[in-house]
Amino acid sequence: MPTARIFQRPKNAMQSGRYRTDRWQLEFEPTEAKQPDPLTGWAGSGDTRDQVRLGFPTQEAAIAYCERQGWGYSLVPTPSKTLKLQAYADNFR
Repeated sequence: MPTARIFQRPKNAMQSGRYRTDRWQLEFEPTEAKQPDPLTGWAGSGDTRDQVRLGFPTQEAAIAYCERQGWGYSLVPTPSKTLKLQAYADNFR
């Protein structure tokens, strides 16, 4: 039985906006370790579920999908968002 990890997508570090950070994502836990390919040296495994990522509008929708499929799941809590309020004049103190 596959185990899925459900989490809320973090903000992209390369952008200032919060596009799609309200969506929830489902990824599968790896079932086998990655090993280097003898020809190229790239890391890989026979586990194809590592490539699957599903998006959901709410946490409840992701949980309901896992339960419908009969999969186990673990919820990763969303880190709290802290705002650092700073005025431009603080740079010259």
